[in-house]
Amino acid sequence: MIVVMNHGAGEDDVARVTDKLKDMGYGVHLSSGENRTIIGVIGQRREEAAQTLEAMPEVEQVVFVTRPFKLAGREFHPDDTVIDLDKASIGGNELIFMAGPCAIEGEEQLLEAARAVKEAGARVFRGGAFKPRTSPYSFQGLEREGLQYLNQVRDETGLLIVTEVMDQFTVGEVAECADIIQVGARNMQNYYLLRELGKIRKPVLLKRGLSATIEEWLMAAEYILNGGNYQVILCERGIRTFEPYTRNTLDLSAVPLVKQLSHLPVIIDPSHGTGHSNLVPAMSKAAVAAGADGLMIEVHPNPQEALSDGPQSLTPQQFRQLINELKGVALSVGRLM
Repeated sequence: MIVVMNHGAGEDDVARVTDKLKDMGYGVHLSSGENRTIIGVIGQRREEAAQTLEAMPEVEQVVFVTRPFKLAGREFHPDDTVIDLDKASIGGNELIFMAGPCAIEGEEQLLEAARAVKEAGARVFRGGAFKPRTSPYSFQGLEREGLQYLNQVRDETGLLIVTEVMDQFTVGEVAECADIIQVGARNMQNYYLLRELGKIRKPVLLKRGLSATIEEWLMAAEYILNGGNYQVILCERGIRTFEPYTRNTLDLSAVPLVKQLSHLPVIIDPSHGTGHSNLVPAMSKAAVAAGADGLMIEVHPNPQEALSDGPQSLTPQQFRQLINELKGVALSVGRLM
């Protein structure tokens, strides 16, 4: 349930209500807006508890939430969540671009890609040090050596870093390197990992699972939010369907739908969503028009030589051209670049 505080309720008023809730055995999550505070209440629904709370002078009303995702839902947090990073924000009016190679292959390749995407307008550099692959014989990434190269990228270019974590045991190690920690599609329902990410205070980019429904996706986010980490970014990267002509089916309808259901920012990965570099520009423009808060795009200096996902990677020149073409789309929907 949700406790809506009276307009102008102060810190002491909120503290009295939260103390009462904790005495009743509930978990409490605060959401403070410009005009009023909303308290998200986690626990079993009890009518008598709601009646007790509504009798308190500090409380305007108690609302029961029917959807299973409480903290990720709009009822709990009516305003859009904006995640402020050192040199960028995600979820506000300005679009964010994350770009780089799927996998880190070496120092020279990584720095070349980083310089190129920064010049084109990216704020965040993406690169996989740990790579979950369908085949055990495919390139699995450079792992800890790759994290060291990502630190070099930050030191030289000033770009923010997003990279994937594989399990709950390496969260601390990846968090030392990454400004944003990515949970890949295969790990979306790795609940041990999600619980561990709820304990840290660093943004988490949560990719939609291969065949996950929107509710399952938001419930995965709920695990992180319930741990106290409210900095979650949702990433639609395509879902598995019967269509063989694309790698996945990019569900752009998820953007406006999730925006209605949830306050969390949503970005699109058109590279994994299509699997073909020649489809990335069109899907990127459509994503911005649909209301996405940003894009995650694979960029490689030599896609034909890439050890992972070369067919869906743009060259630096193609990425620069795409950014220029997106300016008109962003302007038409009132977004800044």
